[in-house]
Amino acid sequence: MNASFWYDSWSPLGTLIKALGHEGPRSLRVPLLAKVAHATNPHGWVISDPRSDLALSLHMYLTTIPLPRVDLGPDSYDWVVDDQICNGFSSTRTWSSIRPKASKVPWHQTVWFKGATPRNAFNMWVANLDRLPTKTRLSNWGMNIDITCSLCDSLPESRDHLFLSCDFALFLWNAVSRRIRSTGLAFNSWPEMLAWTNQSNHDSPPTLRKLIVQSVLYAIWKQRNNAVHNQVHLPPSVIFKEIDREIKNSISARIINKKIKHLMSRWI
Repeated sequence: MNASFWYDSWSPLGTLIKALGHEGPRSLRVPLLAKVAHATNPHGWVISDPRSDLALSLHMYLTTIPLPRVDLGPDSYDWVVDDQICNGFSSTRTWSSIRPKASKVPWHQTVWFKGATPRNAFNMWVANLDRLPTKTRLSNWGMNIDITCSLCDSLPESRDHLFLSCDFALFLWNAVSRRIRSTGLAFNSWPEMLAWTNQSNHDSPPTLRKLIVQSVLYAIWKQRNNAVHNQVHLPPSVIFKEIDREIKNSISARIINKKIKHLMSRWI
């Protein structure tokens, strides 16, 4: 009985003042501060004939609900998401309902997985979309810069060169392959590297491979930025020691996870 006709969300149209606009009170002949009960009399609803499709939808809805009466009890409010009543407010269900949705991409488990280091996962996500500001991308944006790779000083610094075929990167991938007792690890393309992360054998299950790939990519990008912005050039052997320490720390920090606790023996 106390619900506001214009400012409470009591119909499928939501807040009527937003749905019908500020001309709504005049077109329906319902005062701006009226309660829902004020728009009725003992014979039915007392609102003007519809002058728009939205007003017609409101009229149609009103024919499906009973008139507000005192004997029906006080007003009650529910939080409804996708036509289902929630037990109180649910931020999770509300966000899932209003956010833009798209189908899952095939690489999502390579980027976002339990046990990933957030900064490495974010860097992997941006790199996978080829959105890192490599020199070739900066040049394509119109910047007048030398596009030679900052780590090998030989070929243009594209994403695939920097992370897959640069001599600096090849040293790290070879060091990884020796550590996991694998044959020479070299990738001819980005999709090939993504496919490798989802493969498995006794010495390197997928979770370990994902940790390795994300750690290596982050270390390469960090050293690239160190060379560009600070003119500091560290040998790849030093960078691999940092990768080794980070992977060990990542495993130790999540040792209670069933999928991760056995990875230390595979890595060391």
